[in-house]
Amino acid sequence: QAAAPLHPVTVQCQEAQMVVTVHRDLFGTGRLVKASDLTLGSAACLPVFWSAAETMVTFMAGLHDCGNTLRVTPDALIYSTNLNYNPVPTGNPVIVRTNPAVVHVECHYPRSDNVSSNGVKPTWSPFHSTFSSEEKLPFSLHLMNDDWSAQRVSTIFQLGDVLRFQAGVNTENHAPLRLFVDNCVATLTPDRSSSPQYTFIDFSGCLVDGQLDDATSTFISPRPRQDVLQFAVDAFKFAGDSSNLIYITCHLKVALADQAPDPLNKACSFNKANNLWAPVEGTQDVCSCCETQSCGLAG
Repeated sequence: QAAAPLHPVTVQCQEAQMVVTVHRDLFGTGRLVKASDLTLGSAACLPVFWSAAETMVTFMAGLHDCGNTLRVTPDALIYSTNLNYNPVPTGNPVIVRTNPAVVHVECHYPRSDNVSSNGVKPTWSPFHSTFSSEEKLPFSLHLMNDDWSAQRVSTIFQLGDVLRFQAGVNTENHAPLRLFVDNCVATLTPDRSSSPQYTFIDFSGCLVDGQLDDATSTFISPRPRQDVLQFAVDAFKFAGDSSNLIYITCHLKVALADQAPDPLNKACSFNKANNLWAPVEGTQDVCSCCETQSCGLAG
């Protein structure tokens, strides 16, 4: 079968070589892996056909090349090897957004064009959300389902998924208020000052995670209400951590709804298409400090 997200790895068993074709959507998430992170066999052979613009990567290896092993059974000669995916961290080296993977492949002879490949099972990463409150305003931070219609029941995510956060505040007994998220930091413990840590919203409302090459993180615009702010962040885990448990701590604040957004009260996402920061509301200049990373001190 042709390589596709449902069958990301295919093998042709030819007379003297095997041809391994890999769809760069290796995990079926819509995110393409880098061809340079793929190798074949214990000898780490590189692909012979690939380019940044192509979605397919092709390896060609002689039956005795790339560290292939031979096993003899009463019915067949079985040549075995592994397709290896070892992602090199990009952007911020503190975090990773994908797991290594090994796909076992075999060619059976004299049976013609018979191949088996083990399925890829990405790691499922537990996720824990917290909420904070300030003064007597009841702030909240929830994980939402895919269409934002309800709070998400499961706190388990797979790398390649999107975390949908909804921050809110109950303004029932207050003047109309607009909610902002000053910063959000991920840690391995409930202590937000612990190390390692990864700050994905910073500088009084700049969603800095969206600047990384492997991220599409953004604030959702328009808001559903002035006292609610939604944002989507691509799932990640800490490099080298085996616990797969992440704590998120966010600092939320409000301003009067009729107050114009400013560098200290804003929600800005990075638009890769035009290489500019864009606000959920207000003029574009309120986001200019996201580029200089100097937005003053948050109140």
